[in-house]
Amino acid sequence: MNFKIKYASLISVVCLLTGCIAVSHMKSSNTTFDFQAHRGGRGLMPENTIPAMLAVMDNDKVTTLEMDLAITKDKQVVVSHDPTLNPIITTKADGTYIKANEFTIYQMDYLQLQKFDVGLKVHPVYPQQKKLAVAIPTLNDLVDSVEVKGKNIGRKMFYNIEIKSVDGKDGIEHPVPDEFVELVVNTIKQKNIDFRTTIQSFDLRPLKVLHEKHPTIQIAYLVEGKGAGDVKMKIDLLGFTPTIYSPEYKYVTKETVDYCHANNMKIIPWTVNTKTEIDALIAIGVDGLITDYPNLIGK
Repeated sequence: MNFKIKYASLISVVCLLTGCIAVSHMKSSNTTFDFQAHRGGRGLMPENTIPAMLAVMDNDKVTTLEMDLAITKDKQVVVSHDPTLNPIITTKADGTYIKANEFTIYQMDYLQLQKFDVGLKVHPVYPQQKKLAVAIPTLNDLVDSVEVKGKNIGRKMFYNIEIKSVDGKDGIEHPVPDEFVELVVNTIKQKNIDFRTTIQSFDLRPLKVLHEKHPTIQIAYLVEGKGAGDVKMKIDLLGFTPTIYSPEYKYVTKETVDYCHANNMKIIPWTVNTKTEIDALIAIGVDGLITDYPNLIGK
């Protein structure tokens, strides 16, 4: 038996013993079913806050912390779903409420932003949400807190971070895509979490910048509406195959899942908030899902 045949036989034995687990080109790639806590699990805790992220880490079924990013006037990367302070969740320092579109994060320095609370006001849609005084954090501080707890409990969390940008709002609600991407990528590389991080967006522009300038970073393509089921059309618009196709869950079918897998993409739908829907999506073979209620996972 020559060397090549011996080597092939050895590989066959290893595959039989290990189940031929595929290893991604990414370090620390998440190969298990990917349960993601949407905004840190906003059904249970104030969204996109450090306490939310730390609390959900106690649920060992949750693999990924999902969150959204904005940029302040002084170029701090902060964790916020909305480019303007959301009146549903925001309170001024004196306890009074704000109006819609009254404060735009990109027009505020981070020290100004810290004066607002986003955890005390009762959320009308999420009555189970625990109330506590908390400000919008920087991505730096959030990652530091998560990594310290992860080390203490023996877990390495994955991150799914969304660049919140809209064509037509550059220079008003956020920087241009190239600058936004560089600010985010610099942060995750400084924190040494780039190989455990996926960057997602509905906006094609930052995704294209990432693909061209930072090809080792995993990309998730967020899609909403009925068109989410037409994966080929959406990928043609993007112009390349992302790591993950992330559609609005209600438009996901077995055919959608099969198409993604046949074209070398994972599929992780959003935002799935009932046990019935979670079970149905798992049954048709999705690779993960994003939920506001991580307590539903594994029930």
